[in-house]
Amino acid sequence: MAFGIKQTRWLYVSFSILSLCLALNITPVKAFPPATTPVISSPESSNWLEQGRNLYRSGRFAEAVTIWQTAAQQYHTQGDRLNEALSWSYLSLAQQELNQWPAAQKSIEQSLKLLQTSIPSADAVLWAQVLNTQANLQLHTGKAETALENWQQAQKFYEQAGDTMGSLGSQINQAQALQSLGFYRRSKQQLEVLTQKLQGMPDNEIKISGLRSLGLALQIIGDSSNSKLVLEQSLAIAHKISAQPQLSSILLNLGQTAVNLQDPEAALDNFEQAQLLATNPSDRLQGRLAQFKLFLDYNKPEFATPLAPQLLQQLRELPPSHTSLYAAINFVATLNRQSNPEQILPLKDLAQLMAVTLQSAQEIQDAQAQAYTLHQWGKLYRRTQQVSEAQELTQKSLDIAHQLQANDIIAQSAWQMGQLYKQQGDRSQAITAYTEAVNALKALRGDLVAINPDVQFSFRSSVEPIYRELVDLLLDNQPSQAALMQARELIEALQIAELDNFFREACLDKTEQIDRVDPNATVVYPIILPDRLTVILSKAGQPLRSYVTHKSQTEIQQTLDNFLVALNPVSDSKDQNRLSQQIYDWLIRPSEVDGAFIDTKTLVFVLDGRLRNIPIAALYDGKEYLIEKYAVALSPGLQLMTTRSLHQNHITAIVGGISQARAGFSALPAVESEVKQISKAMSSSLLLNQGFTSQALAERVKSSSADIVHLATHGQFSSRLEDTFLLTWDGEVNVKELSELLKSRGSDPSKAIELLVLSACDTAAGDDRAVLGLAGLAVKSGARSTIATLWPVKDRAAAMLMTRFYDQLQQPKITKAEALRQAQISLIRQTDFHDPFFWSAFVLIGNWI
Repeated sequence: MAFGIKQTRWLYVSFSILSLCLALNITPVKAFPPATTPVISSPESSNWLEQGRNLYRSGRFAEAVTIWQTAAQQYHTQGDRLNEALSWSYLSLAQQELNQWPAAQKSIEQSLKLLQTSIPSADAVLWAQVLNTQANLQLHTGKAETALENWQQAQKFYEQAGDTMGSLGSQINQAQALQSLGFYRRSKQQLEVLTQKLQGMPDNEIKISGLRSLGLALQIIGDSSNSKLVLEQSLAIAHKISAQPQLSSILLNLGQTAVNLQDPEAALDNFEQAQLLATNPSDRLQGRLAQFKLFLDYNKPEFATPLAPQLLQQLRELPPSHTSLYAAINFVATLNRQSNPEQILPLKDLAQLMAVTLQSAQEIQDAQAQAYTLHQWGKLYRRTQQVSEAQELTQKSLDIAHQLQANDIIAQSAWQMGQLYKQQGDRSQAITAYTEAVNALKALRGDLVAINPDVQFSFRSSVEPIYRELVDLLLDNQPSQAALMQARELIEALQIAELDNFFREACLDKTEQIDRVDPNATVVYPIILPDRLTVILSKAGQPLRSYVTHKSQTEIQQTLDNFLVALNPVSDSKDQNRLSQQIYDWLIRPSEVDGAFIDTKTLVFVLDGRLRNIPIAALYDGKEYLIEKYAVALSPGLQLMTTRSLHQNHITAIVGGISQARAGFSALPAVESEVKQISKAMSSSLLLNQGFTSQALAERVKSSSADIVHLATHGQFSSRLEDTFLLTWDGEVNVKELSELLKSRGSDPSKAIELLVLSACDTAAGDDRAVLGLAGLAVKSGARSTIATLWPVKDRAAAMLMTRFYDQLQQPKITKAEALRQAQISLIRQTDFHDPFFWSAFVLIGNWI
């Protein structure tokens, strides 16, 4: 199926890692008797069971059902209880593939009843196989905890029988149950150990399942590149041994990984193949749903619209199951995210589908699915302005979510309640509902991705707005001190949530409020709201202040973008000064006129949205730059910083860099003189060019007690984890690896790096979340402060500024922020590099003292 993707490449479409994704089918390892442990008593028996197994493996499930039903009847007549039990267990597996859930439940109950009453001496392998089948059913009907317990019991039986492969299969299944329960990191660790054991074993279905499960765990925690490699290995083995039922599921996972890697052509190809190779109706539906969502996410409604009625019909016809429920929920959720879903399907048809889905969820007693269904159904009523109906459904969703203590559902449904109250002008109730939603999101921090993988939501579209809309409500009309304090805390909490989302883990556990540590600092929180810019000021021992400028968000963002363009040295300096002064008037002038900065030496900015990308130090009052009046520091939130200051009298450093062209990156000729001058200025160890490898850096950091790590090399910071890296001689080191490398001295805070300097890095142009990568590294590495550049600076100017910075830093009782300020002022007043382009890109993030 071609529709010009390869021509357009869809290069500029962003796709959130935590996008609301299709139901990720978990395919547990199926339990058939291994050749080494025969439980069959006659050639005729062997023939019935083997025929069924062959049909099952080739995806002919209905025929397998017929064979195994016959087998169960025949064994019953013969009085062969052991093989009768096995037949019922196999029959349940095939019925599960056909979504015949009540029948599958009856079959496995019959098998267990026979084992418990008629075959007291049944061998351990048979018990393990039947428990495996029961757990598989439980997992697919939303009972993951019970499934986990049964797989643990099955593992014990396999080990009792000395069946290594059976034991490994049960452990893989346990890891899949852990994923269903949201314990992705625990699952990943378990699977990595299992995969090591499997690598040396022959290719078989258990190996395929192990690799696929590991690939899925890696995908969910955001390691998409490694997920792709592992899934491709799983797919190759599945093709090699003709494991037909597994192919479709692996291809669906590969398609989602391609989506995460922003490769829509590969995603579409995988989804199409998954649909073609599907051996059951559920997998076929998943392939089509994946294509449907891809078309809409990449703004190709002309391809999605013809699919919609077909999908609606299929969803109506599927028997109730965990998979079919979430397929329907996701179908409606995908359409609910569109601005005009009624152009694709009538809203009444979607509401009817949700009504049927709710009834099905009640039938199979899947409470979470009920809550999600009610939430999406309520959203449909909100679209049609049926506010009372929307409130009733949303409240029911919230009530079930409270019973389940499901914070992911509470967050979304409480938010929806807040929006409905706001719509009716009930500000007080709206604030209460929004606050509940934010508290639920904070409770999810333990593992941000521990949201049901069937209904994960996009951070950008479903998390960030909750914080912003609540801040907007709190700051409306002459806010009280309590409202200002709550708004400030929310902006800090949003910064933490964004960083957690960037790293896909709660990476900022130890927090400390430090706005009372420095009496000479004022903290500035500029908040961009839809119709205004509000600036909150926080100074030790004083009440919070706020200043409002009534401008539209569009005008503010356009001015910020224009200012960034005007910073190019070839631009008109009058334009640059005009735009810079305009932003100064919004952020700084009202506070200055009010006398808010008296006794202030350092301004610490907690920046919001696109403000993060502009050089605050370069704001111009008409006579002077801001940096000429105050030291400037940035913080991703004051509670994230630690308070110790640098001891100037005996500073030691690790200095590394690459001056030569490497790995497609251009040479940085002045880096050699920069790192050599810095090395002479203080006690240091130097890693240059070939000596600057990731391993050498790791070893120096671990073995040294250096206060400063200064790295002059190419790097890029982006809102995408995968595109955020630093260049060493032996390749790119991604931001997660770099942060772990820099933390390698252990958890002792007294050994933390005092200052990390990245003097030749770049932030992704036009990406208003790119500085997250920079802020994230600053915090996650454990470095108390970080200095980096917002764009690549002429390396001679960088060398000059950094040399002067270190000269200043060794003066007694000077703060890091003041040392950087003095270095920047020296470039403005004493060199040819007086234009802001050359000095204002350098920003200090973190502890400014």
